[in-house]
Amino acid sequence: MKESPKPLIWLASASPRRRALLTQIAVEHRARAVDVDESVEPGEQPEHYVRRLATAKARALWERLSPPERLPVLGADTAVCIDGQILGKPASEDDCVRMLTLLGGRTHQVCTAVALYWSGNCLARVNVSEVTFRTLSEEEIRAYWQSGEPADKAGGYAIQGLAAVFIERIAGSYSGVMGLPLYETAEMLSRLGWSLSRSGGLAAAAHGAHG
Repeated sequence: MKESPKPLIWLASASPRRRALLTQIAVEHRARAVDVDESVEPGEQPEHYVRRLATAKARALWERLSPPERLPVLGADTAVCIDGQILGKPASEDDCVRMLTLLGGRTHQVCTAVALYWSGNCLARVNVSEVTFRTLSEEEIRAYWQSGEPADKAGGYAIQGLAAVFIERIAGSYSGVMGLPLYETAEMLSRLGWSLSRSGGLAAAAHGAHG
């Protein structure tokens, strides 16, 4: 029986989207959710906010791990921003209507930070992408809410789900809007000696393309 590859990192998140993105680039990992205070500090800018939370999540999980469990920890946080306002997860259907009405017919920013923490060391990067929505009717926003998709999503939508039909264009990182910017993530993991060729990711992709 083939032995499972040793995990390279912990992911401080229960998000299936972030797990799928790490798997996409062949990063072996374990995942464990952490709870941190996600309150926005007075006057805090979106990029600072997501960097602070991503770092706090990574550090929180590292500190909860027993010494034998410890591997570098990756944390991430995403915020949807418009007019300098950070939109969190909708608290209700009406809150979702408010958010998506605000985003409809306009361009907003999605800020996602990723942080890597180990043994008192921390690296952090922030990706900012721009997403333009078409104008949305209240009827379709409420129908979208009923799908259950927007309830736990920053800004009240998921780019990889039904909300894809709302989006006219994206300038930036699709994976960043999903919740884990892969360019920045790979750049940081390279500090640990990781690369696609060493992970077997390129070989696996080539085999899949010809198999």
